[in-house]
Amino acid sequence: MLKTPRFFHARRFVALAALVSLASCSGGGCGNCTVPAFTAPSPGTSPGPFFTPTPSPIPTATPIPTPTPTPTPAPIALSCAQNAILPNQSVPLGTAANFAILAGQTATNGGVATINGDLGVSPGNSQTGFGPGTTGTVNGSIWLAVPTAANAQLDLTTAYNSAAGKPATVTLLGGTDIGGTTLPAGVYHSPSTLFITGPLVLNGGGNPNAVFIFQIGSGLTTAVGSTVNLIGLANPCNVFWQVGSSATINGATFSGNILAFSSITMGLTTTMNGRALARNAAVTIPITAVDTISKPGP
Repeated sequence: MLKTPRFFHARRFVALAALVSLASCSGGGCGNCTVPAFTAPSPGTSPGPFFTPTPSPIPTATPIPTPTPTPTPAPIALSCAQNAILPNQSVPLGTAANFAILAGQTATNGGVATINGDLGVSPGNSQTGFGPGTTGTVNGSIWLAVPTAANAQLDLTTAYNSAAGKPATVTLLGGTDIGGTTLPAGVYHSPSTLFITGPLVLNGGGNPNAVFIFQIGSGLTTAVGSTVNLIGLANPCNVFWQVGSSATINGATFSGNILAFSSITMGLTTTMNGRALARNAAVTIPITAVDTISKPGP
């Protein structure tokens, strides 16, 4: 029988001891393990030196305030006198501004007339059909061949020349009919006659100081049924009709100041928001007419 060497038995013993030690470790007992046992942290204590990043705060956007727009102030309406003295702005009427009717030789009313403003004649001294006991009511004073009327005529001549001398912004053909149109402020020049046979609208464009000047080489004629009306804050005291000869106003309504070299004849049923100012001849309201002339202002 063969005998196992002793050293062989010793090697088996060592291997067996190692297996027992490993089994002891994997079973939970420490035995001869050199691996330290894991101990759970106590409640309320930190589990270990783990790094917990601190979140960066999310920036809050600062709202940008919406600017409040500054309203554009509306133009302030100047008086007729203030507007007239501004350079190149308007036409200075001077003392003629006090008159609704001013004639060179005579003023005649053959119908029913209401005149809101003074009536004057110079250098002539004749008027018919105006004042107490007539059908022509004058809500103002009547001045015949006196310095007040004479000075007004001098101022009318100055105003006439001022209106005629303004640089034109629009040049019209002679004999143009501007009825049925809407016109902005400006200086309109016609080398001869000018007609209005329909509705004419003058638009101030929201500016109460807008100025309209019509330079008419010879006559101005408005037809029956025509109108001259103002919109957009246009002011009748800033509308001027400089007429090289005579004006005949037959329309239902008319706006502005007529500065006629010779004469002015009103229609049968006309309401005029303005002035009838004739340098050398007559201002006439015909028989059967029912007319009203009111000077604008002040």
